[in-house]
Amino acid sequence: MRHHRQDVVDRAIDVLDRYGLSDLTMRRLGAELGVQPSALYHHFANKQSLLAAVADEILERGTRPAAERRWDARVVAVCTQLRDAMLAYRDGADLVATVHAFGLGASAPYDALLAALADGGFPADLSRTAARTLLHFVFGHAIDEQTHLQAGSAGAIDDEPRDASDFDLGLALVVDGIRLRQPTDLHQPL
Repeated sequence: MRHHRQDVVDRAIDVLDRYGLSDLTMRRLGAELGVQPSALYHHFANKQSLLAAVADEILERGTRPAAERRWDARVVAVCTQLRDAMLAYRDGADLVATVHAFGLGASAPYDALLAALADGGFPADLSRTAARTLLHFVFGHAIDEQTHLQAGSAGAIDDEPRDASDFDLGLALVVDGIRLRQPTDLHQPL
């Protein structure tokens, strides 16, 4: 049976969710699809390009319609959507953060943050730094949450699952800090 590129990505996400990032190998993926691992290279030049496609698909699956809002509400929406998309799949946060850090993909959230910040009147250099800072917060927080949950589920730690997340408050603190850097003639009332 001949598989299409999307079939490979879909099965890779399934393997990721069942076994984790360390077990998402070309060999395992080929076995899951009933093909030799070399057949996967018809669709992807290497494992890194496969992982980039998987990360982009995870983000695409987590996309929700965007409402026209003020810059700060859009920033919060992008960050929340990113976190939710990564946490929807085992090791999703690790995968998306790594692909983004390597410059292989997962750039849609960064681009959306840049657009929101530009609409808020922030200069380009500050927008780039603010967008990276927001991503670092979201990636780090999601990796921490996911690692804690998975370690607890595997019995590696005795901690109970956390009752609540402080993600919203942490994000609000970062956005408040960014807001303080907004050009004074553009401050908008809340």
